[in-house]
Amino acid sequence: MTRILHVLDHSLPLQSGYTFRTRAILAAQIALGLDVRAVTGQRHSAEPAAGNCEPEVIDGLQFWRTPGRAEGVAGLREWREVGALADRIVALARTWRPDVIHAHSPALCGMAALRASRQLGVPLVYEIRAFWEDAAVGNGTGSASSWRYWLTRQLENRVVAGAHAVVTICQGLKDDLIARGVAAQRITIMPNGVDLGLFGTPLARDPALAARLGLGQGPVIGFLGSFYPYEGLDDLIAAMPAIVARHRDARLLLVGGGPAETALRAAAQASGAADAIHFVGRVPHHDVERYYALVDVVCYPRKAMRLTDLVTPLKPLEAMAQGKLVAASSVGGHRELIADGVTGTLFAPDDPARLADAVAGLLADRASWDERRAIARRFVETDHDWGRNVRRYLPVYQTVLAMMGDSARIAA
Repeated sequence: MTRILHVLDHSLPLQSGYTFRTRAILAAQIALGLDVRAVTGQRHSAEPAAGNCEPEVIDGLQFWRTPGRAEGVAGLREWREVGALADRIVALARTWRPDVIHAHSPALCGMAALRASRQLGVPLVYEIRAFWEDAAVGNGTGSASSWRYWLTRQLENRVVAGAHAVVTICQGLKDDLIARGVAAQRITIMPNGVDLGLFGTPLARDPALAARLGLGQGPVIGFLGSFYPYEGLDDLIAAMPAIVARHRDARLLLVGGGPAETALRAAAQASGAADAIHFVGRVPHHDVERYYALVDVVCYPRKAMRLTDLVTPLKPLEAMAQGKLVAASSVGGHRELIADGVTGTLFAPDDPARLADAVAGLLADRASWDERRAIARRFVETDHDWGRNVRRYLPVYQTVLAMMGDSARIAA
């Protein structure tokens, strides 16, 4: 049985798109017959505390932690993180003996895995889910002109150059790497997906929950996710008066939280459609489907920037799997997932008026809803079901094993 060691920034029980993608990958690989474990770096912060000798087992998945906290000035601190994670990988590998090290961005994880790969003589697959320097700009915690942005980019390039194979989640990221000089044949796309066995059976609408939230009979526009500035939720709130003017009973349901939450609540309170905007806060992941069941149209008004143009999000696929209509801004990451007028509705980014027109038009066209929901659901089943997509890793693993002089032992 081939052994794959995944190297992660963080994992369950923390909840994020990163951890949910990881869970889906590990569970699907185990279902294929691979022997899978994972190790997290020092930035993972969840109970029990990192550093236990035994793995933390969550949903049947094994997560090994790296002990301690890196300290020191910027630069030195990150270098210590890389060293601690590399040491943890090597220590685990010497007892478990993985066949492949599969590291997932950010670049600090990749650097640690690269160091361990060379020390152990084990092939390295490096998977890029986003360029984290761009994510920092999108989150408002970094600048594209900063030394940190430049350094992170250089570290990423170094890991990509040293890895035996590279995986990205979408064409946008692959194209960017090719523009940097990376050979296209070294890069495999492993798109975001949905575990349809876990998240593929929509629940019935709960009238009592809808009444408690003040949603009435709707229609209900929703967003379920993290409240980051780049998500464009300020534009969605700004569009609500125009939407309500055309659909008097329309309501907006915002489920989640994050750095932009305080500003968004203030904007909603000041809106002419304040009574139609409802915040729920964060909910446990196992309850998310109850809130999807209340929503007719899930809206993703991401702002136009490098991050959103290059990276495909997970949430629209979840919404399609739940049988929901999807409306989204026409940034590159959305265009790669959504066919306008077929699997969803696209509108110009950074423009509340265009957003309002698109959503109001979709709400008025109820005759097309059933067909559009069915088409979108089939799209997820065919192209974005983890049970199928995870097989794309197999030829990648076969290739890197062959590069190291090992026989390809992974069943196709």
